[in-house]
Amino acid sequence: MSDIEIGRAKRARTAYSFDDIAIVPSRRTRDPEEVNVDWQIDAYRFELPILAAPMDSVMSPATAIAFGRFGGLGVLNLEGLWTRYDDPEPLLEEVAGLQGEEATRRLQEIYTEPIKAELIAERIREVRESGVTVAGSLSPQRTKEFAKAVTDAGVDLFVIRGTTVSAEHVSGQAEPLNLKEFIYELDVPVIVGGCATHQAALHLMRTGAAGVLVGFGGGAAHTTRTVLGIAVPMASAVADVAAARRDYLDESGGRYVHVIADGSIGTSGDLAKAIACGADAVMVGSPFARATDAPGRGFHWGAEAHHADLPRGKRVEFEQVGSIEEILFGPSRVADGTMNLVGALKRSMATTGYTELKEFQRVEVVRG
Repeated sequence: MSDIEIGRAKRARTAYSFDDIAIVPSRRTRDPEEVNVDWQIDAYRFELPILAAPMDSVMSPATAIAFGRFGGLGVLNLEGLWTRYDDPEPLLEEVAGLQGEEATRRLQEIYTEPIKAELIAERIREVRESGVTVAGSLSPQRTKEFAKAVTDAGVDLFVIRGTTVSAEHVSGQAEPLNLKEFIYELDVPVIVGGCATHQAALHLMRTGAAGVLVGFGGGAAHTTRTVLGIAVPMASAVADVAAARRDYLDESGGRYVHVIADGSIGTSGDLAKAIACGADAVMVGSPFARATDAPGRGFHWGAEAHHADLPRGKRVEFEQVGSIEEILFGPSRVADGTMNLVGALKRSMATTGYTELKEFQRVEVVRG
């Protein structure tokens, strides 16, 4: 990829977002009914290549259970309201009624309540008893503190998710999390991220992770680019990390690490493009915040929105368009790609002649 000159002292490589690319039809088409969108990570198989993001506005224990029954994987935020409060429903109602910047200040106050290990165990147990696959998420900063509570409660997939997660965190303040050592000692598969470059992804894959999250998460509710100046357009990021997956496959003698696009996936077209760029699955937040049965009541925010010192996200409002089931499977009542995500993905694959996700990763894309 060629670099461009920003100025005499700085060059930059060109990178592309999902909006910058399009999928190219081929000479063959299929019936959407013939398309299979199953995917598997470690010992767990899912009917949908979609993970619901661990954000309090979209995933409660109840919605994680429902999402699992629909064939996806709902990831519960184990640092969220459900592990801080016995009953967070009144607080969710309050957050939905806040105005403007008042929301950020109040979210900061609400999330000062300590996380309780007993509530982590209770929420995981609630999801486990429903019979669906259980996934929970912690930030790298909290993983050491609460990992035992999470694994003892019987989580199936452990997600370590942050704005940017590296395999080598250097700190003079405290002993950092040694990802390689932690994952090696853990009895459950780990998904870790985000990352956005080939080198960073390769290092994360070498820790033994089963999956790597690509991107900075948060998407529509994220202001990291504005606050920190950090961002990588997602189409290029996914393609770079997919290349790292291929290189690690050779390096490790056949170990396959799943690439999960996390962020900037607001429509069904973004979902299809993420897989076309090499993702095995996607982690989605904002489309489900539009659900009438989402905990956020039409509002959406991530962990960055209530950071005590430097918020890098905000509470955003969406029009509620239908239930989670309708957003996944339709019927759609809008023409903007925010409903019937699965139907649209199957039609995109069928239109380009593919019936399997792995094959669809090889579809031709163009810029523009």
